[in-house]
Amino acid sequence: MRRTFFAVSVATTIATLAAATGTAHAAGLYFSDRGVRPLGRGGAFVAGADDIGATWYNPAGLADAGDSFLLDASWLNFSAEFTRKTQVTDAGGTVRTYQYPTVDGSTPFIPLPTIGISKAFGKQKQFTFAFSIYVPYTPVVSYPEKVNGLPAPSRYSVINAEGSALAIPGVYFAWKPIEQFRVGAGVQLLAGKFNSYQVLTANPSDRLIGAPEDPHYDTYTKLSATIISPSGTLGIIAEPIKLLRFGLSFQLPFWINAPATNNVRLPDAAIFDKAYQDGTGETVKFRLPPIIRVGVQISPELGDGQVLKAELSYVREFWSMHDSIDINHEDFKLRGVTGFPDPFKFANISIPRNFQDSNSFRLGVEYTRKAPIANATMTFRGGMAFETSAVPKEYVSPLSTDADKISPGIGFGMTFGGRLRIDAMFSHIFAFAPDVDPAEAKVPRINPASGYPTQTEAINGGSYSFRANILGLGMEYKY
Repeated sequence: MRRTFFAVSVATTIATLAAATGTAHAAGLYFSDRGVRPLGRGGAFVAGADDIGATWYNPAGLADAGDSFLLDASWLNFSAEFTRKTQVTDAGGTVRTYQYPTVDGSTPFIPLPTIGISKAFGKQKQFTFAFSIYVPYTPVVSYPEKVNGLPAPSRYSVINAEGSALAIPGVYFAWKPIEQFRVGAGVQLLAGKFNSYQVLTANPSDRLIGAPEDPHYDTYTKLSATIISPSGTLGIIAEPIKLLRFGLSFQLPFWINAPATNNVRLPDAAIFDKAYQDGTGETVKFRLPPIIRVGVQISPELGDGQVLKAELSYVREFWSMHDSIDINHEDFKLRGVTGFPDPFKFANISIPRNFQDSNSFRLGVEYTRKAPIANATMTFRGGMAFETSAVPKEYVSPLSTDADKISPGIGFGMTFGGRLRIDAMFSHIFAFAPDVDPAEAKVPRINPASGYPTQTEAINGGSYSFRANILGLGMEYKY
């Protein structure tokens, strides 16, 4: 009976943890705001949106984009360190804290592009149609499988998400009935493939057989989810006087209901000698948040071809709706595990996430003047953003690394003949990364008996640090 219980525990652990692997990282989809010109202004681009970059910030700004083509790309260079700590109770009942070696995570060089085109029409060019496709600024972090020849302490959170490719194509329409008012809306689609590679333990949490994290019971999983999720955005811009603009926009949530395949490499423990996987199909469900943005921009007159724009904006992302990840097992099951009912089909589960709403305050400026080159202008940009974390401290992990952060940005642009604009940008993200007390950490191993998270030893206690640089180049052409 004890052997049968262990086998059931092992199989349930493999199914539930493997299913959760590929979806949790997507909650970091909006690690940073996006766009070369907007980030040069610190992300303050709600009231001042006036080119194809408006598709993310405020679609009403497309009314000022005219006939244009935009292409830009940025590199999100993200690095992180995690020093795991756990609490262990010895034979005498004393609780001791054990510290693991530090593990480093990094991202490959992957340009994150924006491509868009707009066309104005109508007698007064009061209507604008636009199409764009852009990639969220999401770090694809890789961690090593081993540190100093031993299994990495981060392996139960994530190893890598290599091969993931998500993009948001959309079509948009903006209307400017009078010079003082603009309105816009768009239909979007989050689409692509998300891969996640992770190690999980197949030991029950109550130490029936061996240690809970015995490497002989490590199971390697690779989950691939195909995501196609519609959403939408709408916004307005009011310009009561030429020197003052107000902007308001709302991004609808994405509801993810994605088919997935899950492939596992079973442990090398003897109980799995004759075991094999039968079927790979699963479905994962979760929600990404709605976003509301408000901003005000002033543009004082300076004369002599000089233009100054300064914007203050506020953004709230409603991550509190990301409360769980729900996994439905379609045809995923195991066969041939010693003492295990053959086959075993797994029950559906719900994994708690318990994220919180995040708030961001941005201040950005843009100063344009004549350039030394004939028929050209140059623009200097700068800005700063402060953002609170969407991940409560006790839920921070290598898979969901987030913290309160400050993001200064600078940018430069050159416009030639009023048609071609070349932009460059640099932003650095300073993060107030937390130390997660092992006694307060709440990212558990899945309970192998019941198949859903319970109060087992947490895997996310320890010290974190991370930083990011964003480098970007772009161009806009008025045709």
